[in-house]
Amino acid sequence: MAHLLHIDTSLRFEGSVSRQVSGAFAEAWRAARPDGAYTYRDLAADPLPHVDPAALATRQADGDRPLEQRLIAEVKAADTVLLGVPMYNFGLPSSLKAWLDWIIVPELMADQQTGEGVLTGKRIVVVTARGGSYAPGTPRHSFDFQEPYLRAVFGMLGLDRHLEFVHAELTLAGVVPHMAQFRELAVASLEDAHRVVRELAVA
Repeated sequence: MAHLLHIDTSLRFEGSVSRQVSGAFAEAWRAARPDGAYTYRDLAADPLPHVDPAALATRQADGDRPLEQRLIAEVKAADTVLLGVPMYNFGLPSSLKAWLDWIIVPELMADQQTGEGVLTGKRIVVVTARGGSYAPGTPRHSFDFQEPYLRAVFGMLGLDRHLEFVHAELTLAGVVPHMAQFRELAVASLEDAHRVVRELAVA
């Protein structure tokens, strides 16, 4: 059975572009697969604790790890993982970093020689929302610590075979006066993001 794990991370519940576009993917995916399973996790509404010394000690002692095991089980059960990720200070929301820290465990690491791992074959779709533009050729392309980081992390887990990014950029053009000149580009970027996620959802 097809199974979608949908994770939102935006601190904004109203007007969030990453929630809007990731939601469009989830809606199209579910419409195309009415018998599919759907799991939703909102890391802003229900944040995970950051991995601390006590949690690390428990992991190393191989003791009871209910939260870690539950999060890992969600990833293992899904054949598609959808992430809604706004860019905060050129990087990820800390809530997403916390989720990654819980699921990046030795048992899920890919083999360094083959790149194959327990999770290899799953599809990852990352929907981002960015206040400015970080596309190749733009002045702030080198400030993008979001996509390169996630590519590295998912590669370490063997999840880079079917990894796709959809960027909605210039989301601040409508509210920041000195970005007013980019409003049409922002609208076009958002429309394109919606088009791409609808196509990806039914592929």
